[in-house]
Amino acid sequence: MNSMVSILIPVYNRESIISETISSAMNQTYKNIEIIVCDNASTDGTWNILEEYAQKDSRIKIFRNEENLGPVMNWKRCLDNATGEYGKILWSDDMISETFIEHTLPLFDDDTAFVLSGVRLFFSDPKVAFKESAFQKKGVYSVDEYLKDVLIYDRKGFPVSPGCALFRLDDLKKSFLIEIPNNENLEFKTSGAGNDLLFSLLTAVRYKNIKTVGTIESFYRCHENSLTMFNLSKIVIYYAWAEYYFVRNYRRNLLKKFKARIFVFKLYKKGYDTLYSYIKVRPSFSCCLYLIFDTLKTKLPGKLKR
Repeated sequence: MNSMVSILIPVYNRESIISETISSAMNQTYKNIEIIVCDNASTDGTWNILEEYAQKDSRIKIFRNEENLGPVMNWKRCLDNATGEYGKILWSDDMISETFIEHTLPLFDDDTAFVLSGVRLFFSDPKVAFKESAFQKKGVYSVDEYLKDVLIYDRKGFPVSPGCALFRLDDLKKSFLIEIPNNENLEFKTSGAGNDLLFSLLTAVRYKNIKTVGTIESFYRCHENSLTMFNLSKIVIYYAWAEYYFVRNYRRNLLKKFKARIFVFKLYKKGYDTLYSYIKVRPSFSCCLYLIFDTLKTKLPGKLKR
């Protein structure tokens, strides 16, 4: 398979780390790639760094917004400028292994929605893990199994973020939502929490299976400026509404169990144990808070699954 793969990097004010992100994309062993970087009107030296990289490698195509469009609309800019058959979202604070595309792309077939890699969480050195897991062995999972686990059970530890997956570019475009209906005045366009999960959910329903490579190929950086750290006290609400939107419109057979799960969560949402438990199975956006709860010595059954 020699299909073009578009690596999509939306960025804002990442002058201290964007070089690591871009380098991880450039160093892919699979060479038929383009790297689409959209700068959301950064106010630091990010754009100057992007210009230097674009001059070095013709595969890097950079775009700069005249004004800050917010994170979600900057994702759209990346999608609009991509020309590949497949798409890889690479958040500007994360990295991928040099074999990410080499290992994920060959697993696609007509029945496969997307391919997931394992994840390592790190602070400054991607070789030093804060937490890591391949969360599944290499394998094939039915879409029904995947959706039930993501929306109800959280037993296999499928990720929230699409940042560890390879998609068809057309599916990313079809699954892109700017706002998600809700009755709590949540503005999804300004947060991105929930919109990212729907890339996976809305793509999954078009196919029979998802696949996993079973190896660590994605590296998530834990830091206080992470987009999904914008408001930890409310972020779980954004994801719950995104999930509810999906269940109500695409998997109504799961609605009863989903509502029961949300009811239990709301009942105990002020308790440390419940919040800690929810965070443990979704660590990509809550590394720092995880450490705080560990310091408080909260005890819960089970281990990190991602």
